[in-house]
Amino acid sequence: MTRVQAADFGAIVAKTLAEQQRIARDDIDAMVLKAVATTLTSFGIDEDDRKELRADLHHLRRWRRGVEQLQSYAFKAVVTVIVTGFVVAVWLGIKVTLGK
Repeated sequence: MTRVQAADFGAIVAKTLAEQQRIARDDIDAMVLKAVATTLTSFGIDEDDRKELRADLHHLRRWRRGVEQLQSYAFKAVVTVIVTGFVVAVWLGIKVTLGK
């Protein structure tokens, strides 16, 4: 009979610990959700406007990628102008030297 009682005791302890862990997870989820909602509200974002927020963030991402691409093109253009200027200067130098 002692073995049955020990097994029952172990099952009760396991169930109790599982319930405490579930409650703790639910509390943590609730706290995280509240913290995120509070943070968004402090930025002036209503938590009911999730679709608009998603669209705004998508627009900002496209804008950032466009600016990065423009910077890349601008850098390539500057390098091209510098190299072209150098080649023209060398060509004019050779032309003047051979012309004398």
